[in-house]
Amino acid sequence: MPKIDVNKVAEILKKNEVEPALLRQIVEEMNMLVQPEVDEEKPPALKKQFAILISDPEGRLPAGNDFAGWVVQVPENESVLTTQERIFKGAYEFNTTKKGRLLPVKTVGEAIENVPAKHFKEAGVFIKTKTPVLMLKTDNEIPTEATDKDTRRRRLS
Repeated sequence: MPKIDVNKVAEILKKNEVEPALLRQIVEEMNMLVQPEVDEEKPPALKKQFAILISDPEGRLPAGNDFAGWVVQVPENESVLTTQERIFKGAYEFNTTKKGRLLPVKTVGEAIENVPAKHFKEAGVFIKTKTPVLMLKTDNEIPTEATDKDTRRRRLS
């Protein structure tokens, strides 16, 4: 059933020469029906934690190679170790749909890129990057001395 704005209904009633008192009463009733109920409280937002799922099909992670991965979120009170299982569950669910039977996903990458968010939401995982992003390695330390380029720049300015 199409929805129509209360103001448009009021304009239509004015055009049809409805008495002002009756018009006011009708508009007030419609406004009361349209207002959301105050008693309904929304549940608190689900707190989530970020995780990075790294694609390492050859088992090379400890070596100094480039890696790609996806940023995902899972509920804060759940373990990030369940992330892959959640993605599998969303992919299985998608593969049972009409579109999934026509174009089933077979890898985690295909699932993350092609499965609609509603399937993952039901599994409790939220995909933040559909395309893989590069992972960078750091030793987590800031050098105490500036590099040679930085030193030369400071001297020139």
